[in-house]
Amino acid sequence: MTAFSIGVNLGLGLSLLLAPAAAQASALPTPAQVQADFQSSDTVILDRHGQPLHRLRSDSQARRGDWVALAEISPAMRSALLLSEDRDFYAHSGVDWSAVSAAAWANLWHTRTRGASTLTMQLAGLLDEDLQARGAGQSGRSLGQKINQAWVARQLEKSWRKDQILEAYLNRVPFRGELVGIDALARSLFAKAPSGLDARESAIAAALIRGPNAAPAVVARRACQVWQSMQAAVAIPSSPAQPSPVQAGTGQASPARAASAAPPAGLPSAEGSDCTAMDLLTTAALRRQAFVPSDGLAPHLARRLVQAARQASPQGTAPARIASTLDARLQAEAAASLRRHLREIRHRNVEDGAVVVLDNRSGEVLAWVGSSGELSQASEVDGVTARRQPGSTLKPFLYAQALAERRLTAASLLEDAPTQVVTPTGLYAPQNYDSQYQGWVSVRTALASSLNIPAVRTLAMVGPEAFATQLNALGLRLAHTGGHYGLSLALGSPDVSLLDLTNAYRALARGGRYSETHVTPVQLNSRSSQNENRTILDENAAFIVGDMLSDPIARAPTFGTASVLATRSWTAVKTGTSKDMRDNWALGWSDRYTVGVWVGNASGQAMWAVSGVSGAAPVWADLMLWLHRESPSQAPAAPPGVVQQAVQYGPSSLRPQAPPIEAPRSEWFVRGTEQAQFTVPAQRLADADATPAHVQRPGQASVGRPATTTAPTRTAPLTGVAASRLAAGSGRPSPQALARVVRAPSSPASAPVQAPPAWWSPAVTVAAQAGAARITSPASGTILALDPDIPPANQRLRLTSDATAAQGRSLRWFINDTLLTQGASAAWMPLPGRFTVVLKDARGQPLDTVQIEVRGAGLVQSPGPGRP
Repeated sequence: MTAFSIGVNLGLGLSLLLAPAAAQASALPTPAQVQADFQSSDTVILDRHGQPLHRLRSDSQARRGDWVALAEISPAMRSALLLSEDRDFYAHSGVDWSAVSAAAWANLWHTRTRGASTLTMQLAGLLDEDLQARGAGQSGRSLGQKINQAWVARQLEKSWRKDQILEAYLNRVPFRGELVGIDALARSLFAKAPSGLDARESAIAAALIRGPNAAPAVVARRACQVWQSMQAAVAIPSSPAQPSPVQAGTGQASPARAASAAPPAGLPSAEGSDCTAMDLLTTAALRRQAFVPSDGLAPHLARRLVQAARQASPQGTAPARIASTLDARLQAEAAASLRRHLREIRHRNVEDGAVVVLDNRSGEVLAWVGSSGELSQASEVDGVTARRQPGSTLKPFLYAQALAERRLTAASLLEDAPTQVVTPTGLYAPQNYDSQYQGWVSVRTALASSLNIPAVRTLAMVGPEAFATQLNALGLRLAHTGGHYGLSLALGSPDVSLLDLTNAYRALARGGRYSETHVTPVQLNSRSSQNENRTILDENAAFIVGDMLSDPIARAPTFGTASVLATRSWTAVKTGTSKDMRDNWALGWSDRYTVGVWVGNASGQAMWAVSGVSGAAPVWADLMLWLHRESPSQAPAAPPGVVQQAVQYGPSSLRPQAPPIEAPRSEWFVRGTEQAQFTVPAQRLADADATPAHVQRPGQASVGRPATTTAPTRTAPLTGVAASRLAAGSGRPSPQALARVVRAPSSPASAPVQAPPAWWSPAVTVAAQAGAARITSPASGTILALDPDIPPANQRLRLTSDATAAQGRSLRWFINDTLLTQGASAAWMPLPGRFTVVLKDARGQPLDTVQIEVRGAGLVQSPGPGRP
């Protein structure tokens, strides 16, 4: 060293003695503080056991991974860093005096600054913004910044160990673009953890520190030089499993000393000079986008939690960790089961689904699967919160309300038969799932077998407004009033979300007690405790409904005795399908869990012959089996307000020789409503089509309830049509019948008269000829509501006449002037629209005419064989 340079060093040393006065007086942070202040650019959602569930990017300014301990960083990476940036790291005390003096001289004469910063000095710059390089248009750091940086580095060396300095540096240093820290670099460019970086990858990482935004060719050239230095220092295999020549953090070896040693015998010298492979690897790494913005098991819930955290934070930021109530194992099982089943039925035009699992006691969400993932073309749509029509899944709440109001018992008889109900806009004609009718059935059979006509009759008793009020109280948040939906409310016409509907079923599992669900142990936006544990449903009615939905014998008429709904331990379950088979559902509960499944298409496209029992139910059954694989579900204990009594059914009084309507059994009753004998009355009044067999009528003892029990007389909306049909002997109502007063049970006597439908025209009615065949079904003015739970093959409308077999051979049926077929009866596949049905004789003369309307989006025919 020359005398001049010695003088410079002495002068610089004197300057460093004065540097504390120019540097910030605040205390340096400790290693623990630096680590605590480190903020990952991602938020990790943790499951209920503290295990990572999902990683979601929450900071768009920089890509930072997790803080990585030095012991978890590849030895090759540590060696490459020291050989590239600071060969004397373990020898100096924070400042390389020779390099600093040269840099100071260059700055003094405004020449290009030489690289003089040690790793400790670079870390000082990373920790203090005032010590960082100047802005755009200015080169490097000023002389004052260099002096302060050197002083801070000396202080760091006094209070930090070498391994702590190295660890903090590798976690804070920018590599390229938005990548900050070794974890983000390793996962983004090489799709691996920092512990897995080999020698070549480590050389590329070290080269990026010197030139973060350099062109790939420049980075590759620099990386090759670093890699060659590593090869020359000591033979390091590509695998990081073998020890590095530099024992980082121990000070046992100096790379400078190691570099002076000759390479061990046997090292391929040609490999050190061949940079072609390094160039290819560098180019591929810089193009890779392996660190995806969202990764894990619960993307939809993760977005929801991060958004809620930002809204709750004064700074508008999300924390690095958010605890959730989900169970990672259950979440994975639910997602796998959904995808597995959707692959099996994908040929039926279905690709989406969602699953929710709730803890009955706490309301914690244990699984939240918002979509089918890669199977979906709309995987970003959250099927858990999307609102869709629930189909028949609202029926349990309807029957619970009727039981609580003592309008029905589980043993009461309802008639399941074709019916046409007068509404303000025409006649409403519901059908059943299989287009078959069971005749008189008990409420137990009607609910478990999901019979639509008894449900419509029950809603006529309860009233749409009262039922809508109960559904809103259960958290279903209907968009309109009950009057808007009318009788279709019984079959699930409003839009609801899977989460809300599953939680409403959870209320049934809890004896009618409703509370909000939550997805975090402590709510981000806590709600008033007044919403917790509100009793919405009668405890006794909820118990009886659960008992009916768990009865495999009661559901057998529709679903058979060996359906997927039959589980190994006690469960209660209900399925449903929305209009045109766009959505289907399976919801039910065990003693500990409530599970809801939706299957359909996020686009709203109709499925092909997929109903709740074939679409969503298999996933529901899989999860119930998994949840109770170790502990079987137990049936709930009966509340004190119910009693069990043996019941017997006689045959219909109209057919006394027929077998009993249902087999004798032991039935549950709300205390005070129990009865032992049930029969159908011999005489049916004009309103019998809509009045359940237990409702007391004028001058008649009640059937299905004790004769001493007073029940109000209720005239259902079918009255006008039924009376006109009986009086005239006609298969259709007259215009006068359609203009009869149609009132709900609670309507005042002054309610206005409802006019016939605007499209109904008596002018097209053909006058009946003496002895001519007449159309007996459908009635003129019928509105046919296509039921989505009915497979397309069973959606044909039967056209019947009173013609004899001989007469039928010459009769022809026309739909809107188009010949359909000939015969005394016909079957027609309905399509949406308004139609004129004409029955003609052999000469083409009209014999009878009716007008009907079909509502719905039409039927979708399945191209493949098999039953839904």
